[in-house]
Amino acid sequence: MTKEPNLSDLESRLDKSSLPRHVAVIMDGNGRWAQRQGLPRVRGHEAGAESVRAVVRTCRRLGVEALTLYAFSEENWARPKAEVAALWKLLGRFLKQERAEMLAQGIRLNAIGSLHKLPTATAQALRKVMADTAGGRQMVLTLALSYGGRQELTEAARRLCRRVAAGQLRPEDVDEAAVAASLYTHDLPDVDFLIRTSGELRVSNFLLWQMAYAEFYFTELHFPDFREAALVEALTEYARRQRRFGQTGQQVEEAARGR
Repeated sequence: MTKEPNLSDLESRLDKSSLPRHVAVIMDGNGRWAQRQGLPRVRGHEAGAESVRAVVRTCRRLGVEALTLYAFSEENWARPKAEVAALWKLLGRFLKQERAEMLAQGIRLNAIGSLHKLPTATAQALRKVMADTAGGRQMVLTLALSYGGRQELTEAARRLCRRVAAGQLRPEDVDEAAVAASLYTHDLPDVDFLIRTSGELRVSNFLLWQMAYAEFYFTELHFPDFREAALVEALTEYARRQRRFGQTGQQVEEAARGR
């Protein structure tokens, strides 16, 4: 029987010079993980919170610059009210528990989405930890909450239209840079690597503009089972890929040799 490699073995094979700057994760499968074990769906979300801790700590330790987690989509409001309420309570508890570690590790907490829709207690907890960690310089942890990619692009278009109508911007000046500057993620690099768990093969309205050139990675693991080793395996796969951005492989290799 082949012995599975442990975390240190996996990390020894990881080319840390080829890590993505910005990793985004669609954390899918919490409810299904719980149901398969005969547990309430909320138990799956609680187990998923442990995976969040593992992913955040591993990305910070390895030197990933930005990590964005799809925690709650605009569409998730349609879920049963009891489950939605439990999710917000779980987030509030997570924020309080992780505040000290984020401060110690230099992690700046960020949030994107229709944040005005969040329950008052959750919004207050979120604002407090964001303010407390604003000085973090080692990694940016972004939570996408009540988020939708199309909604973000629509809001960006409205902002630009208002600037044009006010005479602050000419229509011909609305270029890619202007659009990017109007997004929630204006202070973050584009997504390099998208991970989605639970075997689903779609992006679900997540960071549509920001993922234009991202590498995608899909795993059958439900998110509660996606811990340190699974993340390192995913990052190792990313490091093997050649990102061409429209160029040929030969051009990329020649540019790399010329560095």
